[in-house]
Amino acid sequence: MSQGRGFSVNQDVNDAVVVRDVSRVFEVRKGASVTALDDVSLTVAPGEFVSLIGRSGCGKSTLLRLIADLDTPTSGSIEVFGKPARQARIDQDYGIAFQQAGLLPWRTVTGNIELPLELHGVGTAARRARAAELIELVGLTEFARSYPDQLSGGMQQRVAIARALAERPSLLLMDEPFGALDEMTRERMQDELVRICAETNAAVVFVTHSIPEAVFLSDRVVVLEPRPGRIRSVLSVNLGRAAARGEDLREDEGFFQSVSQVRELLHGAPAAGARGVETR
Repeated sequence: MSQGRGFSVNQDVNDAVVVRDVSRVFEVRKGASVTALDDVSLTVAPGEFVSLIGRSGCGKSTLLRLIADLDTPTSGSIEVFGKPARQARIDQDYGIAFQQAGLLPWRTVTGNIELPLELHGVGTAARRARAAELIELVGLTEFARSYPDQLSGGMQQRVAIARALAERPSLLLMDEPFGALDEMTRERMQDELVRICAETNAAVVFVTHSIPEAVFLSDRVVVLEPRPGRIRSVLSVNLGRAAARGEDLREDEGFFQSVSQVRELLHGAPAAGARGVETR
C-alpha cells in the first residue's frame, strides 16, 4: 500500500490507472520553482469514469498529461493497465481528447478518424470499416464526407472523440473537451459521452471546471486543492449506471445533492459522502 497526503492506493493488477506518490515541480527560472502537484495518489478502475475538478492552477491538466506520458513526474510513478505510462502510450492503450477538437481541415470526418490507424499501418479496408463504425457510434453518418469547417463545434468534438476511440483504447483521457461549447450543446455532448462510454466500457479520466458536468458524468469526482496540487477529497457519485443516465437526471434530487457536496468540497468544507482516505 502506498501513502500520499492522506490518500492510499489499493492496487489491483487490472487497474486502468495507478498514480502513486506523484509530484511535479516546474523550474520557472534559475533558483525558483513551482510545485504543480505534491504527493498525489489515485487509482481508476476499468470502465470507471473519474472527473478531476478544482480551481485553476490546482494541477488537473498536469495530472492528466502525466498519465498520458506527455510529461514526466518529478517523483513518484504512474501505471496504465499495469504498464509504465510510456509503454502504455507506445501500445496505444488510451485515447486523448482536448478542449479544441484539433481536426485536420483538409481531411473529411472519415479521414480524420482514420488518421491514427493510418499512422500505425492499418490497411485501407480495415480503416474504412472502423471509421464507419465510429461515425455511426457518434451519430454522424450523414456527415462522413464533410470537412471540419462544415461542422458545428459539438459535431467537431464528436469527431475528436471518435478519433480517440479509433484504436479501441481501454482508457480515454479528456481535458475539458466541452469547455468551449455553449451550455445546450455541452449538455448534449455529455449525454453522448455517457452513451459512448456505456457502449465501449472504456475507463475515463476527465478534467473539468464544471461541477454539474463532473457529477452528471462521473462514478467518482476527485477534488483537488490549489497549488501545490493535492487531492482534497474523493466523492462517490451514486446516481446509477452510466447507461441509464439521461436528461431527467439533471432534475433529480440526488443530482442536486451531489452538486452541493462537490461545491462544499471545492470551498474547503466537509461534505457528507466524501472520502478523505481511500482513493477508490
